Amino acid sequence: METYHHFINGSFFEPANGEWLDSTDPYLGKPWARIARGNAADADKAVAAASAAFHGEWGAMSATKRGKVMMRLADLVKANAKRLAEIEVRDNGKLLSEMTGQLFYHPEWWRYYAGLADKIEGSVTPIDKPDMMAFTRHEPLGVVAALTAWNSPLLFIAWKCAPALAAGCTVVVKPSEFASVSTLEFAKLTKEAGFPDGVFNVITGLGPEAGAALVDHPDVAKISFTGSDTTGAHIYAQAAKSMKRVSLELGGKSPNIVFEDADLELAAEGVISGIFAASGQTCMAGSRLLVQNSIREEFTQMVIERASKARKGNPMLPETDIGPVTTPPQYQKVLDYIDIAKTEGATCVLGGGPVAPGELPGDQFVEPTIFTNVRPDMRIAQEEVFGPVLSVIGFEDEDDAIRIANDTIYGLAAGVWTESMDRAFRMTSAIKSGTVWVNAYRVISYMMPFGGMKQSGIGRESGIEAIKEYLETKSVWFSYARKK
Repeated sequence: METYHHFINGSFFEPANGEWLDSTDPYLGKPWARIARGNAADADKAVAAASAAFHGEWGAMSATKRGKVMMRLADLVKANAKRLAEIEVRDNGKLLSEMTGQLFYHPEWWRYYAGLADKIEGSVTPIDKPDMMAFTRHEPLGVVAALTAWNSPLLFIAWKCAPALAAGCTVVVKPSEFASVSTLEFAKLTKEAGFPDGVFNVITGLGPEAGAALVDHPDVAKISFTGSDTTGAHIYAQAAKSMKRVSLELGGKSPNIVFEDADLELAAEGVISGIFAASGQTCMAGSRLLVQNSIREEFTQMVIERASKARKGNPMLPETDIGPVTTPPQYQKVLDYIDIAKTEGATCVLGGGPVAPGELPGDQFVEPTIFTNVRPDMRIAQEEVFGPVLSVIGFEDEDDAIRIANDTIYGLAAGVWTESMDRAFRMTSAIKSGTVWVNAYRVISYMMPFGGMKQSGIGRESGIEAIKEYLETKSVWFSYARKK
């Protein structure tokens, strides 16, 4: 079993306390690697390295040269994409097909932001004061702590670190203790690409220990976090004590809305991929199916038939459709929500429990589950499950669909399925979420901003918007008045 150390200032270091954590393969249910259990001392060391690089070689490097280093990293990720994807599957149990797709797409973030690095421009303001010139410039914030989730570790690194580094910041990454190995392997590539020591650092460990130390560190200027809304709110409160900037990409209870005029075959495929393709373990999962009452029975049956054919098994195999739930606590949480739904009166029409013990290794599989007769006020329709559980809710018309779609504390994503262009525009305007797909679902791009409204988060990742999250605007005034 391989042991992985912290990556600080371009080298690997043992944890200050000499303690380690097991990284478990969710499919097999067995440890396959060890990671360092970091603490405040490790955080101090990593932040000191990042700060030195920010005020030293990286800060002095031209934006064009920074972009060229990032381009080299993109090429290295592409060359190692399959290997990195396999490591992620060992760590989080998601499908190799999905992780491979993510890793081959991952380099595009580095290329995109490498191109933006030397295009950060200020502007001259036609100021209303006589004999004055005024302009703005945009400067990097400083050291960024990137706290990533276990479901797509390297994708989140691309979302957070590529714009941060392009802006001129340096980073300390604290990956989830459940999925850290791919991040440490990725760290080796930053060294190979030619990043100066201290620009990209990784400390591993538990959130309340290593993560909290970064949030509280006085030399960290910005926190970028992906995870639950509960943890996000705690980080937000802690960061506020030292006026740190924050970006929070949090939970969702996203509606997938199907109207009677939709292409039902296409919509059914979209609903299935929206909730079951990643075993529901994605913040943008379409966990609420809102379907117009005139087609509710017909369409629900179409979805049931497709979901019932999903093949559970080894996530490394191409024929597998459903992998394990990543962590034991999350596995139990999903089962608890299934029980809550039954208690509240929802009707389970598919699945509704764990895969029989011993049927698959690891005992962390949940059957694809569909509930009908779900009221919008039920907990199963209001709270994030983060598992392969779909709630079917009927609606009468557009107004009814909008009311139900917006009736949660979340606002991350939504899908609308309709052949009416007028309706599509009305719905995309009325739905309160950061992303709305029309006749599609779970589509992402390095060019398009992603983030949430309401309790789904603060700030945006990807697109031009993201680089602004790592910059401060400075106003500069010049007087050219002459003494009379």
